[in-house]
Amino acid sequence: MTADLAEDLALALELADLADAASLARFRAVDLDVQTKPDRTPVTEADLAVERTIRDRLAEARPGDGILGEEFGTEGGATRQWIIDPIDGTANFLRGVPVWGTLIALAIDGVPVVGVASSPAMGRRWWAARGMGAWTTAAAGELGTSGQGADAASARFPGARRLRVSAVERLADASLSFQSLAQWREAGHLDRLLALSQQVWRDRAYGDLWSYVLLAEGVIDITGEFDVKVYDLAALVPIVEEAGGRFTSITGEPGPWHGSALATNGRLHEPVLAALADGAIPTS
Repeated sequence: MTADLAEDLALALELADLADAASLARFRAVDLDVQTKPDRTPVTEADLAVERTIRDRLAEARPGDGILGEEFGTEGGATRQWIIDPIDGTANFLRGVPVWGTLIALAIDGVPVVGVASSPAMGRRWWAARGMGAWTTAAAGELGTSGQGADAASARFPGARRLRVSAVERLADASLSFQSLAQWREAGHLDRLLALSQQVWRDRAYGDLWSYVLLAEGVIDITGEFDVKVYDLAALVPIVEEAGGRFTSITGEPGPWHGSALATNGRLHEPVLAALADGAIPTS
């Protein structure tokens, strides 16, 4: 499968290039058109343009594949399905905050096997495919590392750095991220989040894709959120898991299909699941 996924990963990276060009062209534009969707969330002209651009390229490159996108819904079958969030962090995008990006996944029989998260305003990208590891462009001041598994992207990103989650084993040493207090409050679990925050070393609300890629980079150890759709998560699953982490719902179901997410470095997953299930934080 790895050889086949290398071609899919190369296409996903190409799609991210197209998405970055479309989104950056409208970032911080003074005449940006913003509408409110029926669920009261914002959508910008850039969200729509990015998803159209990706869909048009997929129609040429993978006409037999299905597509599930945030803005234009589902078309085609689900055996091989591209899952797209054109701008993850739309609220940040429309306010001019640079923490946003495009999420592109390929799921086979419902399992995400390729994922790309591209954040052009921060000049960063993260990607993974099953059996090929998780990788990122080197940040300013970093020296990248090449190696097997970066082949699909090595020509484009010769300084790519392989990702690895942290080795933190105790909650008392862990760094916790979440999307927002309001999100946990509305889900009826704010008390459990606050209890967990008292047991960890540090808590911050990094939010959106940023929390998950920081976890894959090994600089935070736990992140979780509620009220999320599959397109918010699918691309991040292979990135986290290929970096050695674990990705489930808050109640432990694998995959991005369950309306909530919990990602950890793996070592902390069971203690956090238990804590969020009954509110009793185990001592560490």
